[in-house]
Amino acid sequence: MTATTDVVVTDRAATRIAKILAAEDAGTMLRVSVEGGGCSGFQYKYDLVRERASDDIVIEKQDATVVIDPVSLQFLEGSEIDFVDDLMGQSFQIKNPQATASCGCGTSFSI
Repeated sequence: MTATTDVVVTDRAATRIAKILAAEDAGTMLRVSVEGGGCSGFQYKYDLVRERASDDIVIEKQDATVVIDPVSLQFLEGSEIDFVDDLMGQSFQIKNPQATASCGCGTSFSI
């Protein structure tokens, strides 16, 4: 089931996700989740998965499919998932308006 959410996947991120998924088995999706840990309290996690739970939020853009579980969604509401390619390297970055602090690497945050 596709649901509406305040999480946005940018065109750059969708293009990169689609490129990654094209090399995987059909039906593979990118799962974005939030876990406890990291230097700031919470950290983002990215996994390639073939199955989704019935209560997952599904974001489809271009040929990219992103799934987010309801618990992680609470921490990601209003966020933008982007893909950045600059002098520091290539990475997915989440711009999270709920985060009050984050680490230098951008994968850990606190609320």
